[in-house]
Amino acid sequence: MKKLSTLVALGLIALSNVAFAADAATCESKATDKKLAGAAKNSFMKKCEREAKASGAGAACETQAADKKLKGAAKNSFVKKCTKDASAPAAAASAAK
Repeated sequence: MKKLSTLVALGLIALSNVAFAADAATCESKATDKKLAGAAKNSFMKKCEREAKASGAGAACETQAADKKLKGAAKNSFVKKCTKDASAPAAAASAAK
């Protein structure tokens, strides 16, 4: 049963990385639609991507923490590590290109 839940969690993380890449493109199109340029565009993109990331990997990690019934510092530590681990494969994939 643990293996199954681990596989499901890894699948969710993989999907969140794909979703984040799609969200970055969505943020770019939103910035274009608003006709933003320069500093305003950079600010908008950072905020948009941060929100997209928070709703992706962070949400999956929060769900895993709730499934494990973690609270307080243990939950915060788990979510921080989980989110960092989820973004590491994306960074490695970007570096490989």
